[in-house]
Formats: sequence, C-alpha cells, structure tokens
Amino acid sequence: MDLAYRGEITTSSRCGRMDQGCAYGNKPILMAFDGDAIDIDELVVGGDIHMVIVDLHAKKDTVKILAALNRAYPFAETQAALTAQGFLGKENAAIIETARAALTKGDAAGLGALMREAQGKFDACIAPLCPEELTSPVLHGLLSEPAIQSLIWGGKGVGSQGDGSAQFIARGEDAQRQLIAVLTGLGFGALPLTIPKTRKVSKAVITAAGFGTRLFPMTSIVRKEFLPVVDGQGRMLPLILANVEEALDAGIEDIAIIIQRSDKELFERFFQQDIGQEQYGALSIAARQESDRIRDVGKRISLITQDEQAGLGHAVGLARKWVGANSFLLVLGDHLFVSGSRTRCAKQLIDHFIDADTSLIGVQVTPESEIGRFGTVGGEWVSPIEGGKREFLSITRFKEKPDIEFAREHLSIPDLPPATFLTVFGLYILSPGLLDELERRSALEGRVGEVQLTDALEYMRAKENFMGFVIEGEKVDIGIPRGYIAGLNLYAESEGASENSR
Repeated sequence: MDLAYRGEITTSSRCGRMDQGCAYGNKPILMAFDGDAIDIDELVVGGDIHMVIVDLHAKKDTVKILAALNRAYPFAETQAALTAQGFLGKENAAIIETARAALTKGDAAGLGALMREAQGKFDACIAPLCPEELTSPVLHGLLSEPAIQSLIWGGKGVGSQGDGSAQFIARGEDAQRQLIAVLTGLGFGALPLTIPKTRKVSKAVITAAGFGTRLFPMTSIVRKEFLPVVDGQGRMLPLILANVEEALDAGIEDIAIIIQRSDKELFERFFQQDIGQEQYGALSIAARQESDRIRDVGKRISLITQDEQAGLGHAVGLARKWVGANSFLLVLGDHLFVSGSRTRCAKQLIDHFIDADTSLIGVQVTPESEIGRFGTVGGEWVSPIEGGKREFLSITRFKEKPDIEFAREHLSIPDLPPATFLTVFGLYILSPGLLDELERRSALEGRVGEVQLTDALEYMRAKENFMGFVIEGEKVDIGIPRGYIAGLNLYAESEGASENSR
C-alpha cells in the first residue's frame, strides 16, 4: 500500500505486481494487475490527507530484493515462500480494500494505523526472504523515532521496502510542517504531499416518483416526467430527458432516477429505446441517431423504486447506497431549468462547488407572493468571488413553503430587491451525510406523515455548513398547468444547448 503524488491528487510512486494507487489523467485511481489483466477503479477521497515522503539517505539493492521475492513464485517450496504468497495475495487485497475505505472516509488516523499494520505484516512475512536488505535498520529506526510520534498517525516503507524511502501520515497540516522540520533536523530529506479531498461531483439523483396530481387528468394517462418540451434546437423531448441532459452536460457520469415501481417498465422502455424494428426503420437518419444516443444515455442510468409515497425526503434517501460516500447532484424532476446564459444551470452550480467547499444549494430571487410554493432560505452574503456580484450566501435557515409573515421575520436577506426572498432552485449539491439523516428519519418507528427534504436540510445545517449560490437562470415548476406552459416557452427560447445531443 504505497501513496505518493502524481498530477493533481495522490497515489503511488510505482505501479507493480500488487494493487496500488496511481494517478491516471489527474484522477486518483486504484490499479490492479493480474497477469495481463489491468483493472482500474477511480478513488474518492473524503478529506485532505497530509503526508510526508522521506529520503532515508541510505541505500538498498532493489534487484536483490525482487530476485528474492521472485524465488517464491510460481510455486512455494518453503514455508517462508508460502507465507509470502499469502501476504502478497489475499492479505494484501484485504489491506488495499481497507485503505480504500479509509481514503473514502477521509480517515487519516485509520490510514496511518493501517500503514503501521501493513509494515508489521511485511516485516513478518516478507523480510525473511531477504533479511540482508529488508532488516532495514535506518527505516525502522525512523519509524520508531520518539520525536515524531506525536506528529504522525503512522508510516511505512515505500515500494520494495529496504532503506530507500518512507512515507508518513501527519496529524494535520500543522503537524505536516513540524514533521518536515524534525526530519530535516535528523538529517533526512523530507517533502510534503497532500492528497486533497475529492470535490468532483460525478453522480446525480433525479426525483420522478410523484403522482402529478396538479396536472390531473392528463397525468392519469401520461407520466408527468414524459410530458413534452421543445428545446432551443427544436427537439421535442420528454421532461425527464431534458433533466437527464441537464445533469450530463454538467459533467455528471451516472444518474439514478427515483420512480414508482409501476413506472419501471415505462422508463426502461424509453431509455432502452424499445420501439420495435418497424418503427425504427420508419425513422429518418437523424431520428435513428437520436434513438441510438438515448440508448447510450440509458446505459448510465439506474432506476430506484419508491414503494410508498412518503415525501420528497424519503424518495431522495432511497439513493443512499447508490450514491456512496461522495457529494452528489440532486435534481427535482418536476422542474424545468432555463439558463440565463450559455452555461446550463446545473453546470453553474457544479463549477462553483469547489469555491464553496461545502454543500451548495442553488437559489433564485423570488417575489414574496410566490414563496408559499417553494422551500426558502435565510442567510448572510459572503465575500463575492469577483466583480462585486452577490453570488454566495451562508445559509442560516431553511423553511418549507413559509408564509409571508414568517419569511419577513426570519428569512429576510440584505440587498435583495424589495418584497423578494431567495427560494431553492431545485438543484442541490449535497453531502452523503444528508442521505444518512433522511434514511434515519424514514426508519423512525411510528413515523407519521411525509419525510420532508427541507426539514432534514435544516437539521443538518447545525452539523454542516450550507452555502447558497444564486443561479443565473430560472426554475419553472411544471407541476402546475400554467407553470408548464410558461416553462415550454422559456425553454424553447433558451440559448443553452445540450452537449449530449450534438
């Protein structure tokens, strides 16, 4: 288990026979070699990991070490060789998976403890194969050096081990600086390496499990998510595809759609383009290409069923296992998002996520006469990024569909136009901690009523920072007839074009 730095994130100083972390296209990955087969998995880092890489200013004979290891393969002829094979096989795989989990959680302490454990097992299982090189007095002297113990979570040798180099997990950024000073004072070469928290948003959740009662009787025969819209390119497409493209054009790689179980066949038929050969043959060349494109998009979509109508919060919480440990984009599926620029609304949010470095909620200036229809936020402006624009808000309160009196008392924000407030836009970048809270609320015994997303956001606000970002564009609630008509006109006239439809 080696960690080193290449490019933007972290990884391995060398990729060899065993599973190791490597940088690939500026992404943190886990690369596994098995003969001629190479498996590559992208890694997620849940928090900054502060490391120090040390040149021991000693020497080792790597050729001799590897020759000794190779003598244990392909058949173990001694107990020492059998032990080495066991360690470099299943035991190493278990260590790697534990390291992956620690990185995903941003658990520096756990990663340091695992390094100590891995070093101990290496010394017991591998060093006997080449004791003249792997006794490593300089390395082990440094690993046990009293002056550094309060600054590190753990450490180990690098690569084939021996007295070549070492790596340490420091107990934070300050400890990293102090550790370098101590190591330099002891006569070693030391360089900092910080593995930054992964801030990429690669998954999106789209909610599409409502009944669409406000659009009845149309929704008695047509799902709300399949109502037609016309985009700026003149394409007629169902609302769900418009929202899928909203996410894909923002850089999202995988999408989960929350649906009713009874609608699963409908969604599958559309995204698999199960339209029959006769109909497919009757299409124009351009239409066939569009059908093929939708089928390719469908390969990136997972369907999650909501078996009971228990509120938006319950629906979102169902995606907990699918989302995993990274932040995700939430798209409310009964909204149509109309950008005020060439940049999609969701992409605006994702592009500013790194600046916020916390859960980021899209918000929009809304007249007070309409706030009873939306979740509304209160807060304080933070320093603008550039140009004096008030873009980022530190959110101090969430309230679902407040009345005007409550909003005036608790949700007023300086510098907004008179009689206006900030309402949620229907686009969110949220931490997985919010999903844990939603799952907890859904599982409460004796729960009465629906699980509300806004209530969970307000609860989590006391534990995590939440920022609001004013999106340049408009959200249109198509869940009401006049909103649907207004949305059709705005969307058809918008300049934003789908990268995925070109």
